[in-house]
Amino acid sequence: MTATTTRMVRPSTGATTRRRSTWWPDAIGATAVFSLLIVVALWVHGRGLQDLGGLWTGATSLGRLTGLVSSDLLLIQVLLMARVPWIERTYGQDRLARWHRLAGFTSFNLMLAHIVLITLGYAGTGHASVIREAWDLVTTYPGMLLATAGTAALVMVVVTSVRAARRRLRYESWHLLHLYAYLGAGLALPHQLWTGADFISSKLSALYWWTAYILCAGAVVVFRLGVPLWRSTRHGLRVAAVVAEAPGVHSVYLRGRDLHRLPARAGQFFMWRFLSGPGWTRAHPYSLSAAPRPDLLRITVKSLGDDSSQVAALRPGTKVLIEGPYGHLTGDRRSTRRVTMIASGVGITPLRALLEELPYASGEATLLYRARSDADLVFRGELEQLAASRGVRVMYLLGPRGRDGSWLPAGWGHDAKALRHLVPDIARQDVFVCGPDAWMEAVRNAAVGARVPEDQIHLERFSW
Repeated sequence: MTATTTRMVRPSTGATTRRRSTWWPDAIGATAVFSLLIVVALWVHGRGLQDLGGLWTGATSLGRLTGLVSSDLLLIQVLLMARVPWIERTYGQDRLARWHRLAGFTSFNLMLAHIVLITLGYAGTGHASVIREAWDLVTTYPGMLLATAGTAALVMVVVTSVRAARRRLRYESWHLLHLYAYLGAGLALPHQLWTGADFISSKLSALYWWTAYILCAGAVVVFRLGVPLWRSTRHGLRVAAVVAEAPGVHSVYLRGRDLHRLPARAGQFFMWRFLSGPGWTRAHPYSLSAAPRPDLLRITVKSLGDDSSQVAALRPGTKVLIEGPYGHLTGDRRSTRRVTMIASGVGITPLRALLEELPYASGEATLLYRARSDADLVFRGELEQLAASRGVRVMYLLGPRGRDGSWLPAGWGHDAKALRHLVPDIARQDVFVCGPDAWMEAVRNAAVGARVPEDQIHLERFSW
């Protein structure tokens, strides 16, 4: 089917753009790299290089190095997902999740190397069998039983994080298992304190590691526990109403106290817990589907067969716990006057909120909305109103799925050419995208093919 266009114009104030700070990402990244350099420098200071001269002392020394780097990466991994506001706003949760995954697997592999090298080094130095030495390490060295339990917890987390395993797990189950990473990190600490050469022999090393552990633990306590509990208590959010928007799609309206003090922006999401019965401990990421108001928030949820299907049954007055706001799909990322929003299905939610909040003149905003049929469109009435009141150019791309790897319905041609046909000056606009991961990647490729600069393409993934 061809695109359907709705366009009505009304004078509007001129749009403003904001330039994003460019030094924060470099500073945060440099800090992470610097921490690894410090770890290596402390290992060198502790005669790490000299010990490489012997076979078994060399194995032990490399075991120390791999263990130290593994521990540092584990702390970086924890810090990446601690919801520290300035880190989260700088990179966005999707990028942090990818780095968290990379740091996690690298840390795990180095931890395995640490275990093997230390065991071999100690066994060779003491002229003992590897099996006997491994048993003695676990049963006689202070803190090693706890470290073994922590390693088992980390093994479980890593195994369930492999893509093949994740596909077999519900999000709720995976998330619960993933929390054991904190337990694994905590159980590994005592053996470093009691038997780690770098803790025992060097005050400088001990100072670094104590500081690193305290900072990471503090970040988790403050930003994963303290701030969410404080905001949930302060604002006292409750369900005000639940409204059907489309087949299997419902909006939840929420009211609370002093919502004007909640630092939420259109395009962001919260982690939501509805205190309506079993399953309330499991949080789910839902984007705001309307610009936040001093007296009202709104999210819109599609039933996918998990806890999201229970949203439709929420009753007015249900208490709500929140974590957030999170996400960097906001107006702060905008760098041009003209904007194009490209949505698929329920991915319209953050983009509809952005269209409401962003400043732009009539004719400076375009929405391309992909859906299978007219019945699957969400917020059609509200989008028509935005077209009428603010001059948004709305185009519905309806029809069955097109060829593999295309973001367009069947019957369209080349993706990039079609995008340039729909929005001729797309290369001079900011492009905001939201929808399924594979579909967003197809849109990104089409936008790059249409010569949109990479830093003008904004999307955020919610995959786990």
